[in-house]
Amino acid sequence: MRVLYVLVLSILCGSLSFAAEEVVVKQVNYAGPYAVGQPYQGDPLNVEGKAFSEKELLKTSVPFSRVWEAGEVRELAGLPVGASGYNLHLISFYLHSDRYVKGKLSLDGMPELAELYVDGKPVKADARKASLTLEPRSYEVVVKYLTKDAEAPAWQIAWKAEGDAVVTASASAERTYTLADVFDGKRIQGASVSPDGRFMLVSYAMTYPGGKQDSWTELTERATGKLLQSGKNRLQWMPQTSRAWYTRQGMDGRELVVFDPAKGEETVLASSLPEGPFRIAPTEDYLLFMMQEKGPTERKDVYEVLVPDDRQPGWRNRSFIHRYDLRTGLLQRLTYGTQSTMMQDISRDGRYLLFSISRPILTEQPFSRNNFYRMDMQTLQVETILEEAKFVNRGQFSPDGRQILFSGSGAAFEGVGLKVLPGQWSNSSDGQLFLYNPADRKVTPLTKDFDPSVDRAMWNAHDNQIYLLAKDRDRVRMYTIDPVKHAIRQLPSEEDVVSDLSLATAAPVMLYYGLSDSNSQRLYSRDLKKGTTVCLADMGEEVLKNITLGEVKDWSFVSAAGDTIYGRYYLPPHFDPAKKYPMIVNYYGGTTPTARVLEGRYPSHVYAGLGFVVYIIQPSGATGFGQEFSARHVNTWGMQTCDEIIEGTKKFCDEHTFVNREKIGCMGASYGGFTTMLLQTKTDIFAAAMSHAGISDITSYWGEGYWGYSYSALATTDKYPWNAREIYVEQSPLFHADKINTPILFLHGAEDTNVPVGESIQMFTALKLLGKPTALVQVDGENHQIFDYDKRLRWNHTIYAWFFKWLKDDPAWWEALYPEKKL
Repeated sequence: MRVLYVLVLSILCGSLSFAAEEVVVKQVNYAGPYAVGQPYQGDPLNVEGKAFSEKELLKTSVPFSRVWEAGEVRELAGLPVGASGYNLHLISFYLHSDRYVKGKLSLDGMPELAELYVDGKPVKADARKASLTLEPRSYEVVVKYLTKDAEAPAWQIAWKAEGDAVVTASASAERTYTLADVFDGKRIQGASVSPDGRFMLVSYAMTYPGGKQDSWTELTERATGKLLQSGKNRLQWMPQTSRAWYTRQGMDGRELVVFDPAKGEETVLASSLPEGPFRIAPTEDYLLFMMQEKGPTERKDVYEVLVPDDRQPGWRNRSFIHRYDLRTGLLQRLTYGTQSTMMQDISRDGRYLLFSISRPILTEQPFSRNNFYRMDMQTLQVETILEEAKFVNRGQFSPDGRQILFSGSGAAFEGVGLKVLPGQWSNSSDGQLFLYNPADRKVTPLTKDFDPSVDRAMWNAHDNQIYLLAKDRDRVRMYTIDPVKHAIRQLPSEEDVVSDLSLATAAPVMLYYGLSDSNSQRLYSRDLKKGTTVCLADMGEEVLKNITLGEVKDWSFVSAAGDTIYGRYYLPPHFDPAKKYPMIVNYYGGTTPTARVLEGRYPSHVYAGLGFVVYIIQPSGATGFGQEFSARHVNTWGMQTCDEIIEGTKKFCDEHTFVNREKIGCMGASYGGFTTMLLQTKTDIFAAAMSHAGISDITSYWGEGYWGYSYSALATTDKYPWNAREIYVEQSPLFHADKINTPILFLHGAEDTNVPVGESIQMFTALKLLGKPTALVQVDGENHQIFDYDKRLRWNHTIYAWFFKWLKDDPAWWEALYPEKKL
């Protein structure tokens, strides 16, 4: 790496403070000179009455990418001058700051005809000085200038900060991972292989700086990568014939269009289709529509709420199944009633439809029962498969249609697949699989002794194997189950977390894509017969260009209770074990383990790039570690979880002397936000904390959130505010607010319907009345997660600035975002 001027060896120096010194630029990247001639002047004046000026020549466009594509690193004092006449030049360099700081960039010797750009945006330089505000990241500085007749500017470029900061100037584009790398760029949205395995569909989304997005789908020949079609239409494969389909608006209404990639032909298969989502039968001769019917309406300003779920927009609407015959155009209703019917599956021969009806029973957990039915599509006769089933979620036919694969929790089918300790309740988010034979009603648990939690299962017609995506601790892996022998086998994967997979139904071909802790998405093709895998696309080639990531290492400990508690940690780039670093501890929300992915809600490499060590802990209650482990989430609300986080944090510091024990922070969202609050009532080891959309009072969350009472079917089985004070009061952080000494930042979407914003407001109020350090930041127009590009950026910067203030003793960023108000 060619470094121009280095103020210190590293820009990631923990919480140490440095006096502001001038940073002098010695070397730059250079592109040019580009000879520029004057245009033919047909008239002495333009339409605005202005004579031609040399400034017009500066408007000559040269892509800034040329400056690094040229690959020329030059001494600033000896740049090329060019031949006689006018010449255009580009120089660039990078400023790297370790914190939020203001300062001035001096550009002595800059020609009059010059323009300054920072990260591609023009910046005004008065008297050859530009005022800049640097956040803790890298900035590309480009100067575009014009010279005449071998003129040689006497460049002197320097940066002077107004406060303490570690800033370096460099010709190297090497930098740390930032939010822009998380937000921007090209990502895979979905991938599927054709039934014959010859072709594939890959959907992409491109996010540009500022949040504008574009999306498209590419149809390619899998083996060669030849692009056959690309466009905005979201193509999908027909079930059997390896043709892709999409819908569009035609002269006669909505059309179903199919494209044959082998022939390059497009055909309208049907027109005048009804609106709404549909599924194409495996036999490709009919469609099944889910058609919505409006429920009873009331006045918008004064209305009755029928049941807790009636607060949700659209809850009163119902959906029913209709069959559309592609040959005749006949649309026939198949289901009817007061409760919606859900399409589950269609048998491969098109003969049978599996559907379900969920009936609410609010007086008994889990507050609903699922009824599964099989309809003969020739006679429309219906047979009940499962009646009043608890904890059974989805079903799909075996390829021969004789068996059904059901998914649910360990408590499904009267607990036949349950594997917990006496006195424990099943964690209903821990996914399990069951094989059901309608002929004799026999249920076989397939994953009882399988610790990973099943996310998705598909029964492949080509080899009659069941393929799974399942959480295995902090990874998502691929597996197969032999439906005859019930043996489970892990499939090799090049990624830590597989996002999705697709199987050809008439060839031994699989597509899958995923990512890992230190790389972005990659797409693969796997030959299931030969066992070979080929990488087809790598999003990280652009996403991670010029980026240096710190190391990621596994670290686990044995708790006082004798359990192995798994985790991992992230080190800052250019890590120095002799230094003391502040640390941030992060843990799961809901019951989902904190996945081993580069990109996410709290991208750990971004925090590491800001100079923090990040410790990810997977405490009791998380899925993916076995049913007994996940069952610890139920009816505990952090009892064991918090103890493990405290113990793990202390032991991590004992074993890793590079952590500054006085500067440890913690953070979490939703249930993780609740954990953040509860931790501060139990310990003072944290110097700062952040709770996003956290729960402060289990009782108010239980009654006010859209899903609060129904989540209690998972988290507080058979426990309510009137019979479990030890949970609803004693485990609620609000009732122990007086024990909190740690500065807590509360972040919350103002429109959160899952965990209402009042959960943060009431704890914030309590701490204010107690005179404790705290802050509350609301995000208008956002729900449980923050999706708006600009708001998400500000939300993240708020977190970073809070930790800089309390863990690095540097409040400048926080004060810039939220200056003190004299009220």
